[in-house]
Amino acid sequence: MAKVIMTCGNLCSGKSTYAEKLGKELRAVVLSIDELMTTVLGRELGDMHDEYVRRCEQYLYKKAAETALAGTDVIIDWGFWKKAQRGYAREFFRQQGIDCEFHYIAVSNEEWERRIAARNAEVLNGRSDVYHIDSGLLEKFRTMFEEPDRQEMDMWIE
Repeated sequence: MAKVIMTCGNLCSGKSTYAEKLGKELRAVVLSIDELMTTVLGRELGDMHDEYVRRCEQYLYKKAAETALAGTDVIIDWGFWKKAQRGYAREFFRQQGIDCEFHYIAVSNEEWERRIAARNAEVLNGRSDVYHIDSGLLEKFRTMFEEPDRQEMDMWIE
């Protein structure tokens, strides 16, 4: 039976790189919230950002379940930053009889800050179309993320 694997980790922790690699290894479908948001809605969402994220998440839950029930493994590439989100996801798939796992991508604070600086340099040099993370946004992300404990994750990747 197909399963759903969900990546968990902070912004710039390597979730998308991990999801793409794992997707190739498993021949799984990768569903990325960032890809959906930027492709369909663009980068400048203003006050609607959180609402669009919520809508996209619900859409991707539905597509992940449909794909798994059709027999193909799915990798969900978004952060699952809050414990409540992770609990919701497990219950959502459990209710549909779909096996699921969480894979946590752990990075140190120093490495996280280095990756954000590298990402911002790519954006400023025009080599990336992701959004720039200023100090205010960085602090917002720092306070939003609830690091899971090891028992909550099925796989812990450092």
